[in-house]
Amino acid sequence: MNVKTKSTGCRPTSWIRPSRIATVIQALGAVGMVLLAACKPPAGGADSHAGHGHGGEAGAGAHVQGGICQEHNVPEGDCGICNPDKIAGLEPGQSLQLRLASGKSAGVAGVMTAKAGEGLIADGIECYAEFGFDLNKFAKIAAPVGGVLQEVTADSGSKVADGQTVARIWSAQIAESVAKAVLTHQTLEREQKLRAQLVTSEKNLQEAEASHRAACQGLRTFGFTEERINELSRKPEEIILLDARAPIAGEITGRTAVRGALVEAGAPLFTIADRAVMWADLAVPEAALSRLQEGQEVELTVDSLPQRKFKGKLTWISAELDETTRMVRARAEVPNPDGLLKARMFARTRVLTDAGTNVLWVPPAAIQRIDGKPFVFVKLEADLFDARAVRLGSRAGDSWVIAEGLKAGEEVATQHAFALKSQLLISRLGAGCADD
Repeated sequence: MNVKTKSTGCRPTSWIRPSRIATVIQALGAVGMVLLAACKPPAGGADSHAGHGHGGEAGAGAHVQGGICQEHNVPEGDCGICNPDKIAGLEPGQSLQLRLASGKSAGVAGVMTAKAGEGLIADGIECYAEFGFDLNKFAKIAAPVGGVLQEVTADSGSKVADGQTVARIWSAQIAESVAKAVLTHQTLEREQKLRAQLVTSEKNLQEAEASHRAACQGLRTFGFTEERINELSRKPEEIILLDARAPIAGEITGRTAVRGALVEAGAPLFTIADRAVMWADLAVPEAALSRLQEGQEVELTVDSLPQRKFKGKLTWISAELDETTRMVRARAEVPNPDGLLKARMFARTRVLTDAGTNVLWVPPAAIQRIDGKPFVFVKLEADLFDARAVRLGSRAGDSWVIAEGLKAGEEVATQHAFALKSQLLISRLGAGCADD
């Protein structure tokens, strides 16, 4: 049976009910138990608990001498182990202290510390984006006429130059047009000779010239030059193939062309894109519209390249909101010289809205939440940490900005800070020193 004394101080660990000890061990594991040794009774049992006042009236109040918690050697009012109920009421900048068993305890538990980062970080709008091709440098190559694909000279991923032939088509329509041009050319040559001999009239010559020009004009729309037409007139048996050419330089991003396939005029054969610059389509919350302007710098990160930050410029803001999401679309142009960015990639985006202010930041692993509030553990001594409530600012890439509660130069736990949080909360499980 647990008997309370008049002491307002701590209760020896040996008084913990066995069921609660099992709960603590299961919750903390091996790492937590290393730190759990911070609150252990000295040799001699509960009644000789080093002035903790658990042996009756004579020892009452001996746990606190001169306002200092003798077990943890910190101010009694600041002891996190002895005052677990104070944690929920801490405001940013306020803290409770956590004393470990020894100066080696943090290292054994894997806790690592570092100074909070400091520097200029611009304020920004956080949103998501999806990459796509620059539509000003994107093209579809279609069959200019109906016919049979005789040759396919490019494949997906191929780099092609402006005007390069990517496929060749045999077309009855082209063959007919060439035959007509050859015939009108022969008629024109005959009329020119007859006119020179004054055998035919000027009218007949003019009609022959007009017919030939009309026949050649139809072929010119398919890329045939005057020289090529004249050459074909001297080779009436040659098979005529029409070239499908790339309208821009870039990379083949899609292919439907198959050799021997019968295609109709306008049927898609290839898509081609210049990926030197990509478009990022942003979805910006309506509440941030007043801070959004064309020309602002944009920072983007993608999951496949977490250490790489891409930068671009905001070039367009939609005139309307999406009626379903209540987001506004915006577009940023992002250089892609290495070709690392792909269409349909998702990105976390930050639109920079000012020149920047000097701030402190810590990695996400340094932030521990207790009762829904963010805390960091500031190293005071090798075995002493300050459980400090903070106010978070914006997310800056892979770090959190600390808006309030931390000072420049302070050293915080950046790895395995959860072990410190577990030790701080031990007393809530009945393993601390504060009375129930």
